[in-house]
Amino acid sequence: MRIAAAATSMAMLQQTCAVPLARAASVRPLSLAAAAAAAASPSVPSAAPSTARDPRVLLGMSEQQLQQLAVDLGQQSYRGKQLHQLIYKRKVREVVDFSQLPLAFRNELQGAGWRVGRSPIYRSVTAADGTIKLLIKLEDNRLVETVGIPVEDEKGSVRLTACVSSQVGCPLKCSFCATGKGGFSRNLQAHEIVEQVLAIEETFKHRVKNVVFMGMGEPMLNLKSVLEAHRCLNKDVQIGQRMITISTVGVPNTIKKLASHKIQSTLAVSLHAPNQKLRESIVPSAKSYPLYAIMKDCQDYFQETSRRVSFEYALLAGVNDAEEHAIELAELLHEWGRGNHVNLIPFNPIVGSDYRRPSKKAVLAFASVLESRKIAVSVRQTRGLDASAACGQLRNKFQKSPLLAETDEMQSQPEIAMVC
Repeated sequence: MRIAAAATSMAMLQQTCAVPLARAASVRPLSLAAAAAAAASPSVPSAAPSTARDPRVLLGMSEQQLQQLAVDLGQQSYRGKQLHQLIYKRKVREVVDFSQLPLAFRNELQGAGWRVGRSPIYRSVTAADGTIKLLIKLEDNRLVETVGIPVEDEKGSVRLTACVSSQVGCPLKCSFCATGKGGFSRNLQAHEIVEQVLAIEETFKHRVKNVVFMGMGEPMLNLKSVLEAHRCLNKDVQIGQRMITISTVGVPNTIKKLASHKIQSTLAVSLHAPNQKLRESIVPSAKSYPLYAIMKDCQDYFQETSRRVSFEYALLAGVNDAEEHAIELAELLHEWGRGNHVNLIPFNPIVGSDYRRPSKKAVLAFASVLESRKIAVSVRQTRGLDASAACGQLRNKFQKSPLLAETDEMQSQPEIAMVC
């Protein structure tokens, strides 16, 4: 039996969560369908505050847009190219430090209210395996977490993966995921997603090769910002589309919308169960998005994009890890198409959860059943466990309520949890 261990950083992290969307303040929750409609609509309900782009933020702008900005401010267009280099290559954080630009241009940018849009790192935690989790302090004093995962190949070359968040917290409270237990505040703006990758590159002093949208939050509930960040990461930060993975637990109508953009990135769908009844007990939002519907959308996605969908499956001891579950999963996947890939994720422990991590023997047996039925399977390597940076472990106590003041910030340390 051959089991492809997920040694590649593309399959390193999985952040999934799921239950009805709830408001940050204790208000009547919205249904998942309503949340999906909001994600597809220009107007966003109060449960997910608007993430309209800050018009005075340079990060996230294309080279052409920066050239136009320079011209609008009375400069030659090549000054826009210099801006692009300063922001994305040199990673300069403040306009005042754009030393390559004329002082008059810098003053005009500042006078007009333009800023780079970079946030300070509030805290970092390094795991024994070299994985680093960063807590980034946003402009509204909320904290968002991102993870850098270095993998060294046989030749000694380092492959660096950035696991990025798309929301502050998560409104979909999967039963095994720490992020959902910490509450939900808001969607991230596109530049707040992009800056996570730049922060990881600065921390490791190394180029990011892969990006996975598997940090805090449900990317499909913030699809507009996620797609804007995807464009920037591809075109401006110059990370190949096929090196980017967008993960989802499943939000109605959004897989179809993503397919319409015909991007060449990987879609990772979190199943976690081979049948509807079991899936509802693990992923409460599944009640609004039946298994047959999500599988049909995945089939249509493949036909529209010619890109294989990867299915994530968190193994929970005594819940969904029996061989009969593996047989049922194989039958489900064969029913809806060929060439499927399953990424098995042994459960990573979180505080307050009764779930247990399955034994290595149980994991290998589950994988063996899938392989014997012609299903490609990999087992995710756990990284960053001792830094709470692993899959399903991202959480901090300020994701719902912001830091109150600088004095509180210095006295209080955030709870940290991350593992994938």
